[in-house]
Amino acid sequence: MGWSSIRRSQPMCPGNSNVSCRFRAYLPTLSVEVVHMDTTADRPDESLAETVWDSVIVGGGAAGLSAGIVLARAQFATLIVDGGEPRNGPAAHMHGYLSRDGMPPKEFLATGRDEFTRYGGTLTRAKVTDVRRAEDGVFELRLDDRRALGARSVLVATGLADELPDVPGLAAGWASVVHHCPHCHGYEVRGRTIAVIGSSMAPQSAHLAALMRRYSSSVTFCVNGAVVDTAERQRLTAYGVRLVETHVTRVTTTGDEAVVELDDGETVPCEAIVAGTRPVPHDAILTALNAAKDPVSGLVSVDAAGATSVEGVWAAGNVVNPRAQVVMAAGAGCAAGIAMTGWLLDRELSEAAAKGDAT
Repeated sequence: MGWSSIRRSQPMCPGNSNVSCRFRAYLPTLSVEVVHMDTTADRPDESLAETVWDSVIVGGGAAGLSAGIVLARAQFATLIVDGGEPRNGPAAHMHGYLSRDGMPPKEFLATGRDEFTRYGGTLTRAKVTDVRRAEDGVFELRLDDRRALGARSVLVATGLADELPDVPGLAAGWASVVHHCPHCHGYEVRGRTIAVIGSSMAPQSAHLAALMRRYSSSVTFCVNGAVVDTAERQRLTAYGVRLVETHVTRVTTTGDEAVVELDDGETVPCEAIVAGTRPVPHDAILTALNAAKDPVSGLVSVDAAGATSVEGVWAAGNVVNPRAQVVMAAGAGCAAGIAMTGWLLDRELSEAAAKGDAT
């Protein structure tokens, strides 16, 4: 289905369908089908013909759901499009979130979806494959099931992927024995024998090794090609970190234990592995909209409220801040939702005034 086949249709009320609709009749609209989901399963209900959404949020993690709740509570028609692959999906528990410490990520998201839909928000399980801005200013988003959506504003909260060092067997232990974030899982492996695997793509490897020494007296840093200068090596050694210079050839995991194999035949038995990863933001949507990127980090640039260089487009969470934990992503999403509310309101006021002048 081409962009030209998107059909304009009748408007809908913002947020809760019981709220009277104001200043919507003259807004440009699209005919789209959505799938409503409950908080326990991705169960498709009847397809519905809807209008242009006030906001479409791409990504239903902490950032997307937090923004969605803000917008839905403000009575803006809000749709969250979620592909169902959260960054912390493999983890059994999340940490560092006040009052939610230790909560399973799946339970956290299910609770968030329930809160969002309770305020009139709508969710659909899909992935956005293309996006453009039409001449009338409406954002048009194509989904992987060939549906098309229209939105007055867009929030991208698609997160990122953690690219592990290319070590056979390392991915098999991901989120069980293999971790990447000391602030997320360091406390849980305290007192155990720990191996930190560095790599040339992870300049933070030496920092990980030093930080893990806070949790254990037995930390081996397998440098594995990571760039570590002489002064930093001396600091790590003085701090009690054992450095191994040879390259890692394989990792084997058995239950709660692992063995790091080196290319000189030596092995490093351990009970936990921390690996330096390379964050790969899922920013294809932002790139397609020509959002400006920081020349140093390569990340899409946003202001304090998540606004990008493209008017009407915001971004929040790991897609623009790889170091954001769940609580930080939720805060960024909330800030973006508030900013989007103000942006949408300002345009409604101007549209209402223009309509009044015309009559």
